[in-house]
Amino acid sequence: MAHQTNYNLDQRFDFTAAIKKSIFIVGGIGAVLLVLGIVLALFGGADHGHGETGTHDAFHWYQRLFANIWINNVYFIGIAIIGVFFFAIQYAAQAGWSAGLLRVMLSFGYWLPVGGIIMVISFFVVNHDIFHWTHSYIFDPNSPEFDRIITNKGAYFYWPMEKGTFPIFFIFRMVLFLGLWTFFFFKLKNLSFAEDLHGGSGYWYTIRKWSAIFLIVFAVTSSISAWDWVMSIDTHWFSTLFGWYVFSSWFVAGLSAMTLVTIFLKEKGYLPMVNENHIHDLGKFIFGFTIFWAYLWFSQFLLIYYANIPEESIYFVERLNSDIYSPILFLNLALNFVLPFFVLMTRDAKRHTIFLKVVCSLIIFGHWVDFFLMIQPGTIGQNGGIGFMEIGMFLVFASAVTFVVLTGLAKNNLVAKNNPMLEESYHHHI
Repeated sequence: MAHQTNYNLDQRFDFTAAIKKSIFIVGGIGAVLLVLGIVLALFGGADHGHGETGTHDAFHWYQRLFANIWINNVYFIGIAIIGVFFFAIQYAAQAGWSAGLLRVMLSFGYWLPVGGIIMVISFFVVNHDIFHWTHSYIFDPNSPEFDRIITNKGAYFYWPMEKGTFPIFFIFRMVLFLGLWTFFFFKLKNLSFAEDLHGGSGYWYTIRKWSAIFLIVFAVTSSISAWDWVMSIDTHWFSTLFGWYVFSSWFVAGLSAMTLVTIFLKEKGYLPMVNENHIHDLGKFIFGFTIFWAYLWFSQFLLIYYANIPEESIYFVERLNSDIYSPILFLNLALNFVLPFFVLMTRDAKRHTIFLKVVCSLIIFGHWVDFFLMIQPGTIGQNGGIGFMEIGMFLVFASAVTFVVLTGLAKNNLVAKNNPMLEESYHHHI
């Protein structure tokens, strides 16, 4: 392994005061925009996309705030678990090219315990304003608001409690899934760092075994979490491929975030063994799964459009017939498919960091827009839009996640120095 002597395998990321300051500035701008959005909404101002805030009496400004909290909770938890998922994939597939990038992938998992706690706590604050099925009168046959469809689905949320009381089954699943994801992150992280200390190929096989177990768990939990946290907002509506759709949106956003962190580290002089071939592979993943996301989007849309069943088509009718959401729906397709498809089509575009930095940044915002479209219309209807409140909350969450991820990244070596696949990664060429 003569080539290994050329590289400093004990390199650590120095999370400098200057980098922290930049993150805090972005977070501060987000906080100012968020407060401005709240103030404008509070006084009936113009913090909206194209609609009027408070167009009917039942709407309150805090419902929009709660919708934003939930959008960002779900979105950034997804990006965090995708980091762990992609790490596990490398071991399950016995991939060698990515050995120098493993710690970048794994670092996203540091958001899981933080984001998980925020998510569980915020559910108890936002639940009645986000999830229509949490209102007890829906399940009362004597109430004018009684809903037979939701009542028939009630056991999915409330079992074994009485429908309309405390959604213990739903909360149990949320805590269980977030707990499992966090457990697997710490398990894989600890094994990876133990490999640094002790060496030997035994750790690689152990990580591979735990990765395989995690992938099976994730296959089930990612779909059910998509039904719980997003699809149940539009309680009457359903889509049989929604779990895949949410996963694909998370995955493209997560790949883009990992690519941005890799390029950031390279430009700071870290990861010397990572070359343009590795960057090219990340670009190919983004390009490929952008098409996969668009395929699922179109599959879901086409089948619902063609069947024209009212309880299915209402989802797209609400979005396409709206002055607020219709332009955002087309923006979603432009940012998440048209732009990355044409920009990343050539080989050179996937190897030049300037293209990837622009496209990855737009994709991260674009898939946030995707989750915005999944969640906001079903919670606050036509009182939404992308305004100061939305952009502010996105920047606050994004800077918090970035801070947590980079703090975690700075704790240990940037490269899994005793990974048996590292030599293959050095010689990776495409």
